[in-house]
Amino acid sequence: MNSALMDNPVNTMEETDGNSGSQNAAERLREKIANRTARVGVVGLGYVGLPLAVEFARVGYHVTGIDLQQSKVDSINRGESYIQDVPTSVMEPLVKAGRLNATTDFSVISELDTINICVPTPLRKTKDPDMSYIVSACQEIAQYIHAGTLTILESTTYPGTTDELVLPMLERDGLKVGEDFFLCFSPERVDPGNPKFQTYNIPKVVGGITPACTALGKHFYSQALETVVPVEGTRVAEMVKLLENTFRMINIGLVNEMALMCGRMGINVWEVIEAAATKPFGFMPFYPGPGLGGHCIPVDPFYLSWKSKQSGIEARFIELAGYINGQMPHFVVEKVQNALNDQTKALKGSHVHVLGVAYKRDIDDVRESPALDILHLLLQKGARVSYSDPFVPSLRVEGGGALESQDPVELAEAADCVVIITDHTGFDYRTVVERAKVIVDTRNALKRYTAGNIVRL
Repeated sequence: MNSALMDNPVNTMEETDGNSGSQNAAERLREKIANRTARVGVVGLGYVGLPLAVEFARVGYHVTGIDLQQSKVDSINRGESYIQDVPTSVMEPLVKAGRLNATTDFSVISELDTINICVPTPLRKTKDPDMSYIVSACQEIAQYIHAGTLTILESTTYPGTTDELVLPMLERDGLKVGEDFFLCFSPERVDPGNPKFQTYNIPKVVGGITPACTALGKHFYSQALETVVPVEGTRVAEMVKLLENTFRMINIGLVNEMALMCGRMGINVWEVIEAAATKPFGFMPFYPGPGLGGHCIPVDPFYLSWKSKQSGIEARFIELAGYINGQMPHFVVEKVQNALNDQTKALKGSHVHVLGVAYKRDIDDVRESPALDILHLLLQKGARVSYSDPFVPSLRVEGGGALESQDPVELAEAADCVVIITDHTGFDYRTVVERAKVIVDTRNALKRYTAGNIVRL
């Protein structure tokens, strides 16, 4: 377990809170966590919640997952995983051993000692936060929360959510935070499909409403995760995740703008980046692409932008980077149109085949994938579209209805243009290069090929 555990966290709580009831509640919960008798609950069983539930079940806790989607609950109770990063071979023995189960019934919270909230936090079309999932989860939790409970919000959100929104909903019936129950925020940091960093070994940041909350949150996570990083409070922890993803979004926006400039100047942006990356200090390589995808980078910075506006500050870097990244699907379609023009063909009526629709390599997640926007834009301009993705067997596209993944080599040969959106390692790129009429490569997947039918981003 984590060697950085707080020295004597119970004494820390005694120094910061003189109420003997709070000491007793904290001590009792700490002891239950330490001896694995604490019953763990996870609300929201998606890409964040299910891996977290499995990690705690693996180290000996009884974990109950709560989700409104019956199909997820049924799948877990059968021992079948629907998350790529959680193999069924790992999850099934935990279910059979009685250490992991799932339900749609929130009343089970009355029997739980810890509750992790891992529900979605999307953006509305107006780019302001949609808190409805958090509010709904907290309303349910508030009905059954009891003294001696540790609740931790993991859903990415704006600074102030935990103390301004969640705390008033849970601090009820005379329960006082830091004394009778404990509340923290800990940003999820999952990276789907990453073979090196997964839930158990990604450092876990946690901040509580009170020092006693932080100490218990750190103690809890340290039982199953390798490294836990306590911070001063919930607002610091909330801002950590936003800084991480805003940093990435802005730098991707910068390199996407470089790609636009290099494209107009006839310069290979990929070679520029490779050469710049040879500098051993002062430079970190980021790479251009067809647009941002996933559940974090396209969304999280706008939480910060929205909150900043409430404080009278314009988040100009965020807004500008968001605009540049949002224009990349249009730039890709322009590249396709120009590539077809060079073949004396119009985009309207041409068959464009897309390789890869997941938002990143070798995963099955299409959330916010730029491929969806690119397919939609191609359809709007009158193109006929198809796609191949070994991880996404079917897909619904706005304006195009339901599509099914096709054989990549066969369709590459039949199409007027191939567009590489997601560079899955399983694609036979050599054969695609040999048979395709023209290829627009947005990921530098064809770096090793010099064929004349390749158009690079």
